[in-house]
Amino acid sequence: MSIIQQIREKYAAVSIAVIALSLIGFILTDYFAGRGRGGSSQGTSIGSVNGKNIDVNTFSQRLSEMENGYRSQGMDINDEMRQQLNEMLWNNEVEEIILTVEYEKLGLVFSSADLDDALYGSNPPPALAQQFKDANGNYDVAAARQFINSLKKKKANDPQRVYVERNIIDYIIQNGLRMKYAALVSGAVFYPKWLSDKELNDQSSIASISYVAVPYTTISDSAVKVSDEDINAYVRKHKNEFKQTESRNIAYVVFDAAPNKADSTAALNEVVKVKDAFATATDAAQFIIANSSATPYYDGYVLKSTMQVPNADSIRNLPVGGVFGPYIDGGNYVLAKMIAKREMPDSVKCRHILIGTVDPQSGTVLMTDSAAKVKADSIAKAIAGGADFAAMVTKYSTDQGSKEKAGEYEFTSQQFGSLAKEFAEFIFYNSKGSKQVVKTNFGYHYIEILDQKKIEPAYKVAYFSRTVEPSDETINSASTAAAQFAAEARNASQFDAAVTKNKLVPRVAEVRPTDYSIIGLGGARNFVRWIYENGKGDVSEPTTLGDKVVVALITEEREEGLPDAKTVRVQVESIIRNQKKAAEIISKIGNNRDLNQVAASYKTNVLRADSISFYSPFIAGVGMEPKLTGAAFNPANKGKVGEPVAGNSAVFLFRTENVGLLPAGNAAYTDRRAQMEGGMKQSAANASLQALRSAATVKDRRIKFY
Repeated sequence: MSIIQQIREKYAAVSIAVIALSLIGFILTDYFAGRGRGGSSQGTSIGSVNGKNIDVNTFSQRLSEMENGYRSQGMDINDEMRQQLNEMLWNNEVEEIILTVEYEKLGLVFSSADLDDALYGSNPPPALAQQFKDANGNYDVAAARQFINSLKKKKANDPQRVYVERNIIDYIIQNGLRMKYAALVSGAVFYPKWLSDKELNDQSSIASISYVAVPYTTISDSAVKVSDEDINAYVRKHKNEFKQTESRNIAYVVFDAAPNKADSTAALNEVVKVKDAFATATDAAQFIIANSSATPYYDGYVLKSTMQVPNADSIRNLPVGGVFGPYIDGGNYVLAKMIAKREMPDSVKCRHILIGTVDPQSGTVLMTDSAAKVKADSIAKAIAGGADFAAMVTKYSTDQGSKEKAGEYEFTSQQFGSLAKEFAEFIFYNSKGSKQVVKTNFGYHYIEILDQKKIEPAYKVAYFSRTVEPSDETINSASTAAAQFAAEARNASQFDAAVTKNKLVPRVAEVRPTDYSIIGLGGARNFVRWIYENGKGDVSEPTTLGDKVVVALITEEREEGLPDAKTVRVQVESIIRNQKKAAEIISKIGNNRDLNQVAASYKTNVLRADSISFYSPFIAGVGMEPKLTGAAFNPANKGKVGEPVAGNSAVFLFRTENVGLLPAGNAAYTDRRAQMEGGMKQSAANASLQALRSAATVKDRRIKFY
């Protein structure tokens, strides 16, 4: 890992395990960790796939490793992020179990030769490639092999061995198997000529029909009853369309604990009170710390083009030492003080040679400060005398990551704060062509500025702010109101009565076991768990969620499977009613196939529809009628009246007058095959996995543990 990367992150000692951790984001693209699952008891199982249990202890350990990996990259692991990682890991655990069975059926294996090539070949794991480099900055295969072999000699439960095996070796094996499986599935894709010819023919086919439409509106809705059994029968017949996941409905009332006008005024007064002191303070950074500003001090410049704050023009026009505000920025009242102004580039290209004083990975002292300074000065003198910079980088620089680039880096102004302060100030505050030895915490750098782009005004501004927060009085008022309501609403009927009495408007939400937030409430994982630990009719205690205090009633429980008639009545009632109307209309038509007679009996006309496309269910003057479209191309209906068709809006009695072909474009089979197979191959493996997952029996019991 390069020294500059270390400077960016401001961390020093790291080990190979931490390097691997920092790559977890990459590893999780197709996360396959661990072997030998199963056999867990129901009590420690967070779920199962086709009867194979997933153990909660193993799952929790991997989840913890994922969280640590993201933390090592400076990411905040909040409740929402934690639940997303949980979902990511769960999905990959399910896929691993499903695919392992398929690998065994197909005889797919990842051999020792495959593993050797993956570890030491031309495309090694990033964790190893970054850690083990030779003098030229290339992957040091021998060093990597020695490291892996040394791990084999450690005990099986050695933390470093376990981590590397799980997150590098196991990942390589499982990802390799997945790639083999994907290649096998995509290799089976074939687009035959007969299918190409048929599709071209279908795309060009058009038909003309004469028809009589008997709208369903000829029968009153009130004359047709739809029972619960009718709905249940329809749902069973179309079960793939109505399969529902487990969920629960809640009704809840909210007592607002957000800051009110008085709280806002109090925050404003605090800011106004310190404005004069802020303006006269000689050390703005110390003032901000001493007075507990909600906005920390940033000791750097912001370019005019990237200064995205309210009242930016007014702030930029301040004289040095001037103060603007108070003004509102989000939930804060803010004062802005101009500290300094200068010209600064948006991006810099530079090169450097680092004489490190400490090893960035182990923290071991490499050289005394004085010796490093003497060496850096000697390098600067040699380059000034005509020595080749790139050669000096290769020979002396301890920044291994920059050697292959002759010590060159490019930085944008947005990266200023993540670089070592002295390094950043030199390359951004000095002009193109400047050269100098600069000391940082990592040693002595000899730096040359090669290029700078988009030089423009830049501003160093100190911001003092106070967040508008609810007072104790505001919070207590909301909590008291919620407690009084909850005392009156201990069951469903009391909840409804209390809502009416207090003139409240309850909100509703559907909640699933894997949800980490609730619409209207935000992050609420613990509250979701409460919902699933209780049942229909239960009322929660007052629960604080953000700036709200909530009391909720569980109104409905839906199990995984098919919904009941009440749930889907609104969705399917009109469909079933039209089916019954269609049966009645078809019964009245009987065996009569005379279009004119049927039209007369229903006081309508025989109509004509031309240029009906086989590929489009839309018929001009009729609408979307796929059944009628399909029947129009049935050879049995050409020249004669076919059986009545129950469409979306009417019953149709029709006769196909003509079927023909439009001129087709010149589409060579080889070109069509290449185009069609290309798209199909890209999605084949994923489609196969989705089909396997849909067919699998997956039991998810995570709600009991997370």
